[in-house]
Amino acid sequence: MATVDESLANKDGEPRHHAATQNEKLVIAASSLGTVFEWYDFYLYGLLATHISAQFFSGVDETTAFIFALAAFAAGFAVRPFGALVFGRIGDLVGRKNTFLVTMAIMGLSTFAVGLLPAYGTIGVAAPIILVIMRLAQGLALGGEYGGAATYVAEHAPNNKRGLYTSWIQTTATFGLFAALLVVIGFRFAVGEEAFAAWGWRLPFLVSILLLGVSMWIRLQLNESPVFQKMKDEGTTSKAPLTEAFGQWRNLRWVLIALFGAVAGQAVVWYAGQFYALFFLEKTLRLDGATANILVAVALALATPFFVLFGWLSDKIGRKPIILTGCALAALAYFPLFGALTDAVNPALARAQALAPVTIVANADECAFQFDPVGKNKFEGSSCDIAKAFMAKTGISYANQPAPAGEPATVRVGTTPFTVPTPAGLSPEARRAAIADFQTRLGEALAAVGYPPAADPAQIDRVKAIAVLWALAMLVTMVYGPIAAMLVELFPSRIRYTAMSLPYHIGNGWFGGFLPTTAFAMVAATGDIYYGLWYPVVIAAATVVIGLIFLPETFRRDIDQ
Repeated sequence: MATVDESLANKDGEPRHHAATQNEKLVIAASSLGTVFEWYDFYLYGLLATHISAQFFSGVDETTAFIFALAAFAAGFAVRPFGALVFGRIGDLVGRKNTFLVTMAIMGLSTFAVGLLPAYGTIGVAAPIILVIMRLAQGLALGGEYGGAATYVAEHAPNNKRGLYTSWIQTTATFGLFAALLVVIGFRFAVGEEAFAAWGWRLPFLVSILLLGVSMWIRLQLNESPVFQKMKDEGTTSKAPLTEAFGQWRNLRWVLIALFGAVAGQAVVWYAGQFYALFFLEKTLRLDGATANILVAVALALATPFFVLFGWLSDKIGRKPIILTGCALAALAYFPLFGALTDAVNPALARAQALAPVTIVANADECAFQFDPVGKNKFEGSSCDIAKAFMAKTGISYANQPAPAGEPATVRVGTTPFTVPTPAGLSPEARRAAIADFQTRLGEALAAVGYPPAADPAQIDRVKAIAVLWALAMLVTMVYGPIAAMLVELFPSRIRYTAMSLPYHIGNGWFGGFLPTTAFAMVAATGDIYYGLWYPVVIAAATVVIGLIFLPETFRRDIDQ
């Protein structure tokens, strides 16, 4: 890739380094507003996962239903790389503008349809199946949206302001999440929690049809990218962008370096700092959904300007040091930050965990994995299963200690042991009575040492909670602010839409999108409420190492070829 030739002008006749023109401002505004809408659509599902699990996965137990809801959320991310291939190819063949008009229409109509979809109680198993189909459509659309918007803005930007210009695209994910949070919070307060849980959760999906109309009108005002238009006029567009991008090692190696040396770490930092933090507040710390949404919304509002700041800074010092520093800080800070979040939001839980930690003493070979994909297993096959099933329902963190084979499991609350009944040899009636007695005694013991059933709003340190959430969001701005400019600069304009979209959506769709589901499954397997953090920590640390060795600096490159 060539370096910048300062003596030349851009395709509009402007010097390569110039103040933003009115047309460029319109490009940034229109691209960003349209992308905000698409992220709003996509994030609604994540914010309403608890309600969706109750409406569409009510045929299984609560824990399994929530994991299924997260899995359906992740399904939209799973297909994003395929959307990147389909729409990236179209974008490199026929143009940037028309491609992301199509992706927007698919996203908007799929979101609106979710608001109309009958629940499990009305149409049975067809409900979750149709829901997943809608999520897949959203994921395909989003797979084609981001690369088009980032490429479109970057190809309009002066060479010394690509980080600044594309950073506005980077704010759209957070603005979309922020807009979704505000709409959800507004409807929750307008109709009340009971009505919102019953039917009000549909309203944020239904009002999206109005946003779709506005966003489509805005996007229709734009012209084609000058870089693509010049290639089209000269007949130099790629005839086979997929083959050229991924079938030639000189391009494929940059796809792999971008994925493992930048995007994978950026993705897990992003989803840990925004989505996993929200789920952690609701499902682990037992904070009510409305308060959790408000805390996250305030933190995001405070952090969002830093996307632009770090984009601007990357034009001065480079993309690589900012992205890798953010990944390194995340790997070092996640465990203390999430611990501090527990202290701030549910101090009673934090005190109980410190003063009376729970330990399950059992033979590991006699313990089942506490996840039931069909909702039929009651986990009563062994005393270990009985103990872990009860602890999984409480959401309380516990440690595991091995015991000799054949011995009944024991649950220790602090230093007080509770022997778990062994079901073998008991009649069904005797087994149920023994389990009920054990659960009653253990529940009373947990309450006696201070384990709360839910976070107490009166005890929340809101300033500290927002500060921790803001710190998590700041790490997101560091890794995400410069990433679009870096990806655009890595690839030639003939295959840019295709080549940059795939690593971005594999990273964010798979490494990031599966983070909440994977992390909660890791927690369910171990009993440690913080164990799921190892997922983003390990990937972020690996990205730092790979990026330091292989990732080039790109901020002085000329992208007009």
